[in-house]
Amino acid sequence: MSHFCLPALFLNLFLVGVGLSADRVVVDEVGRLVKVPEHPNRIISLSPSITEILFSLGLEERIVGVCDHSDFPSQALSKPKVGSYINPSVERTISLNPDLILATGAGNPREFVDRMESLGLSVYTVFPRDLDGILRSISHIAIVTGRERWGARIIGEMRRRKKRILQLTRGQNKPNVFFQIGTAPIITVGKGSFADDLISLAGGRNIAGGESVKYPRYSIEEILVKAPDVIIITSMDPRGDSQKLAEQWNRWETIPAVKQGRVFVIDSDLVDLPSPRIIDGLEVIAGILHPEVEGILRNQ
Repeated sequence: MSHFCLPALFLNLFLVGVGLSADRVVVDEVGRLVKVPEHPNRIISLSPSITEILFSLGLEERIVGVCDHSDFPSQALSKPKVGSYINPSVERTISLNPDLILATGAGNPREFVDRMESLGLSVYTVFPRDLDGILRSISHIAIVTGRERWGARIIGEMRRRKKRILQLTRGQNKPNVFFQIGTAPIITVGKGSFADDLISLAGGRNIAGGESVKYPRYSIEEILVKAPDVIIITSMDPRGDSQKLAEQWNRWETIPAVKQGRVFVIDSDLVDLPSPRIIDGLEVIAGILHPEVEGILRNQ
């Protein structure tokens, strides 16, 4: 598995018109020139977040294949599977006769993309890094699938909700936040992660925000020293006992978050996936960090 390089020159480029062909040549988010059909009708998604975006754009009838972990919305479960996003099957993908494959630079193997390209298949890759990047990816997917108006509506609503949160939290104290995504060892989120961006936008301060590693390990001693005001735990624990993990923090009663009863569990799908639901995650985190904001968001 490998990440794609991102030539800075290409990041601000997107669409390049070529002649009068029924195909278009576009520059994807990792700087590749990709020929895509004007009206793709057989689309394969290689990540759960892309699957979710395609459904939000009303393209469910054109989706002919998805990766194994595509489970939202529930209709995605009935779509043919092409393997995991880190190990998609060449044979299954080809058998579905796609005219457009949508990939992610954060997990899909470059070797697979190159293989599909060598077979003459169109593979467009997205690679968002933060909330604004997610908005751009939704826009790009909407453009290459001919759903610009749908995409504009989705993005407009997400931006409205983001602006509302920024307004409501402006001038508020910024609580120190520890965001736990793993245990034994304890793993948190550093600079460059979606959760770090969400914490900042929601009016908080990530105690690991200065770490250069995206998902650093933290010891109890480090957490005790940094004394977070809020602890947020994602529900991604495979054993499904995130609530028990939250309760285990009670033994460290000198931590302000524990002392004040501010240890929370959040649905990992709302904060880990670069999809339209990321804005729900932002609102949930804002409500956790600023309880006075939660009621306003719930009733708006």
